[in-house]
Amino acid sequence: MKYMLIIYGNQELWESLGPDVMAREFEAFGKFNKKFYDTGELLGAYGNADAAATRLVSVTDGQPVVSDGPFLETKEYLASWYLLDVDSEARALEIAAELPSAKYRPVEVWPILHEASRETGDDMGIA
Repeated sequence: MKYMLIIYGNQELWESLGPDVMAREFEAFGKFNKKFYDTGELLGAYGNADAAATRLVSVTDGQPVVSDGPFLETKEYLASWYLLDVDSEARALEIAAELPSAKYRPVEVWPILHEASRETGDDMGIA
């Protein structure tokens, strides 16, 4: 079953750690990524840009409208996410606990229930 691990953060948190700690954390993330890519359980690891670089796209009267965003009600934003393919929820939780950032912020573990087919785009049901 597939799971998405979500890390939230903000620029204030990253800056508070200082360059030496951040360098160690990036190294720890690299080791984490390699470990779980090597086991085949990590399908992808993605770090997002700061929320200030995000854009919102909507359609009004059939025309796309692009604006700055998102307009968050909090300082926290989606900082990174990981896609796992594991045998059980228990295994996904074990891996989430090994994320280096878990010591700073909780990690959300979301089951992936549906996946579109690459060939047809159709929903393939439970992932």
